[in-house]
Amino acid sequence: MFILILLVVLALALIWSISAARHLWRGRKLRLASAFFIVLDLGGIIGLLVFAAWLRDMYIPAPVLVTVAVLFVAQLIFSALVSIALLIRFLARRGRAVPFDPRRRELLAKSLLYPVAATLLAAYGGAWERQHTVINRYAIPAPALGERPYTIAQISDVHLGRFFSVEDLRALLERIAALPEVSLLAVTGDIFDDNRQNEAAIRLLDEYVERFPDGIAFCYGNHEHFRNIAAIRKYLADTRVLVLENAAVRLPCGLWLAGVDYPMDRPRFTEQRRDYHALALAQVPQGAPCVLLAHHPECIDDGAESGVLLTLTGHTHGGQFGIFGLPLFPVFRYTRGLVRQGDSYGYVHCGNGSWFPCRIGCPPEIALFTLK
Repeated sequence: MFILILLVVLALALIWSISAARHLWRGRKLRLASAFFIVLDLGGIIGLLVFAAWLRDMYIPAPVLVTVAVLFVAQLIFSALVSIALLIRFLARRGRAVPFDPRRRELLAKSLLYPVAATLLAAYGGAWERQHTVINRYAIPAPALGERPYTIAQISDVHLGRFFSVEDLRALLERIAALPEVSLLAVTGDIFDDNRQNEAAIRLLDEYVERFPDGIAFCYGNHEHFRNIAAIRKYLADTRVLVLENAAVRLPCGLWLAGVDYPMDRPRFTEQRRDYHALALAQVPQGAPCVLLAHHPECIDDGAESGVLLTLTGHTHGGQFGIFGLPLFPVFRYTRGLVRQGDSYGYVHCGNGSWFPCRIGCPPEIALFTLK
């Protein structure tokens, strides 16, 4: 199914980009542009997939993968920019009688603005933004906790592997540990995504437990299940990391902390999700202040129905592409940011890593929530 979807996306991208190029160039330039798009989409992306499947243990350098990804994103941005320019020209001429001019089609060809702008923007997303983490702070009303504020830091979707190393994780943890107001670090899944590095990353997480007054809490994401969940459970069992698998604990400040596993039964996803939620909150007294850790953002609705104070989720990576603070592709009900339902809040984290190495308008983040 993934390969089929990928082929459809590549075919549509190829048709769109060649169509856009026809409005910029003719003759040899058009043939060169079309050849570039065909080689990139068919030779670059599909070729890498076939190569990786054929030589399963062959290591493809990250710079090669990043370069292909950046060029593909540049192709899409180029097509979008040309389409927007054509739309603006159409609207500007609408209702006016414009005499036929065979050169009109080449109007946009007088500048290299489109391919240059597209390449620069894609390169920024692949080489800069995805590696520069921002800190976002939120205040959450929590009258039941009293006057003393309590701050939780959240990270999510590190996707340890080709584009995020154990040393990158160390740098991220060190940055959070240096924030004096943080009492607890919440890790909401899809962290351990590389069988070669998972054990070392788990040991690293254990090293940082003592750097936070109430330690580090963790819930599983779907990628932990993809990467030998039995081994990950075994490694975590030998650490001081608080693993919340459909369970809850009471913190010294009086706040309850609950966490749910990721529902892996796709036909029964909703039912299994609700079963896990019920198991986790069964231990929490009615009306007690509670923060829920979950990976999938639909758990925000479960938290609101149960009166959970704050539900922290991830999974979506914030869409990885956005504009004016909003996701460009909101394919989930909740894709990014803070959600409020009555007195209950939910948050969808933008993620700290990515499986696709490019982010534009959606930088990785450290989310800080001060309950007060």
